[in-house]
Amino acid sequence: MAKPNPSSIKSQSLTPKSLAPKSLAKNKVTLNAIPLTKTEVIAIKNELAQLNIAKQEALKNQQKTAEIPAAEQDKHLFLEAVKNARPLNTEPQHSEKTFPKPIAKQFIRDEKQALRDSLSDDFYPAHELESGEELLYLRTGQSPNVLSKLRRGFWVIQAQIDLHGLISDEAREYVAEFLSSCKKRNIRCVRIVHGKGLGSRNREPVLKHKLRNWLMQKDEVIAYAQAKPEDGGSGAVIVLLKA
Repeated sequence: MAKPNPSSIKSQSLTPKSLAPKSLAKNKVTLNAIPLTKTEVIAIKNELAQLNIAKQEALKNQQKTAEIPAAEQDKHLFLEAVKNARPLNTEPQHSEKTFPKPIAKQFIRDEKQALRDSLSDDFYPAHELESGEELLYLRTGQSPNVLSKLRRGFWVIQAQIDLHGLISDEAREYVAEFLSSCKKRNIRCVRIVHGKGLGSRNREPVLKHKLRNWLMQKDEVIAYAQAKPEDGGSGAVIVLLKA
């Protein structure tokens, strides 16, 4: 049997297989490593330190949030989110409170009373154009052509009211308010339906004769005439007002 070579035994004992790869790997890392300057090393250390501080603060916040009741967690999270916010340098805007204008109830009552008093049932005209049962009136100083045009329907009817079902006092107040409203709105031609009196006790048009006197007392009335058949005939009157 051949004896082993002493030189081979020596080499194997000096360089075991387990040491060869480690030595080679260490040499490989050393060859591929990039040298860092002292400034870069300090910057890396500072960054790692900041990350560590941020991690610790996050853990503390989580612990605080866990200790806060569920109802207060949203508020706590909001305060944490805006704790570093700064208010804008804006001047506060003071809005003046506006109050509704007072309603002059007494003035309104006085106006209504004045309208009621402006028409009287005791007024007897000194002059009036009569044509049987037809109502005709032309204020002094107006041209007869005005009445002729009114009877022919020259002016367009812009507003109207119906007095059916009203007693005398209600109808007088209604007519006064209607004419006042038309004056404010610059309405010139209106129709007032007074009825033919077929439902009255004596089957006479009571409101028709009262309306004649009421209209002549109003300065804004220039003329009036019985409506054409298609506009109500003897049951209505067409009134022309001042412009």
